[in-house]
Amino acid sequence: MTDPTQALSFGAAAAEYDRYRPRYPEAALRWALDGLAASARVVDLGAGTGILTRGLRDLGYDEVTAVEPDPGMRARLVESTPGVTALAGSAEEMPLPDGYADAVVVGQAYHWFDRDRAHPEIARVLRPGGVLAPIWNLRDERVAWVTELSRIAEVGDTVDHVRAYVTGFGAAFDAGEWAEFGHATTLTPDELLGMVRTRSHYLTASPEQRQKVDRELRDLLAAHPDLAGRDTLDLPYRTLALRARRR
Repeated sequence: MTDPTQALSFGAAAAEYDRYRPRYPEAALRWALDGLAASARVVDLGAGTGILTRGLRDLGYDEVTAVEPDPGMRARLVESTPGVTALAGSAEEMPLPDGYADAVVVGQAYHWFDRDRAHPEIARVLRPGGVLAPIWNLRDERVAWVTELSRIAEVGDTVDHVRAYVTGFGAAFDAGEWAEFGHATTLTPDELLGMVRTRSHYLTASPEQRQKVDRELRDLLAAHPDLAGRDTLDLPYRTLALRARRR
């Protein structure tokens, strides 16, 4: 799961990533933080362009620190999220003191971590009783055209896949608990194509493979009965969250 080439491929498309990637439902963020006061210190780990950071700020959390290794993504975060501290760092090495955070949240980035190194580092940064909460926005492949979209874009991150991949965070954490939240984002056909173009597989593909994805996606939009002729479409998501406490 941890391919450094793909993990650092997003910076070249940071503006498009920030524009097209889905936001996180408020209910999922509130559940992940489990009633923490607005004064809590929260770390957005693998913060990307700040999509999750801004969601946390919108809930009233003013002390959000973003940690992101990709300079292009970090620059976009600083531009689009005024007032947030954005640090160069990774899950394996955070430039933060011991026991700094009340919560560490991770939006879409957990599968890039070297887990053997990341879990102890996250535990170091969290206070005892603090919360680690990875969150995933996953397309709802119970909808037929979404399944076809995932095939075209070669995306394999389903709910079952995530649950099988995440088996715990080590001895420093409790077993944790899962929750799922449904939502949708409204896109034009061009915006859907833009979103697919922010996927790591697309960004690292050959020009020929990119052209093939573009062509097949346009064919899907033109031919599928749920999509053909529509100015906008609702892309459904299943937001999956896992919440574990630091022992």
